[in-house]
Amino acid sequence: MKRTSILIITAISVLLIAATTILFPQSKPKFDQPVLITSAGQSADVTIAGMIFKRANVQAKAIPLAKAADLEGVKTLVVVAGFSSKGLGAAGISREQELARVQSILQEAREKKLKIMTLHIGGKARRGNQSDDFNKMAAEVASYLLVVKQGNEDQFFSKIAAEKKIPIDLVDKIVDAVQPVAKAFEK
Repeated sequence: MKRTSILIITAISVLLIAATTILFPQSKPKFDQPVLITSAGQSADVTIAGMIFKRANVQAKAIPLAKAADLEGVKTLVVVAGFSSKGLGAAGISREQELARVQSILQEAREKKLKIMTLHIGGKARRGNQSDDFNKMAAEVASYLLVVKQGNEDQFFSKIAAEKKIPIDLVDKIVDAVQPVAKAFEK
């Protein structure tokens, strides 16, 4: 009985979030260049994001370990969320150092009133205990979320978007992210 009630409440919550997104879509902000792309978790997805922006004809500089000082002259910060222990090892930093770096750059971006676009393109591989701290941190401050559906099967990003009133686009595959990125930077 208790399990059935929990399942019903969960199902209703998911339906309400979906209905809110459909009935009250958030207007998507327009983003300006120059663009800085950085990682939140040091996954290789930051390199893929650079390719997405190139295909979308948006000039962007990718600095996986960007610091607050790198925001000078930047109008849009793109955060590619997803944890990689290999990436942290290659960067020579700990998970705690990466969390502190990401928090610092996000705080500086907000103080400078920069628009923040958060991408989650790594799917299921970039979800779970290690990744979700980075995912939540980057998603909650975003002006716009662009997420590959496989990384949102539990509605993690959709729930944040609904709660924080952040526009979100869900795409089937990474390659499908090119068009929404191009559209976000249209004049």
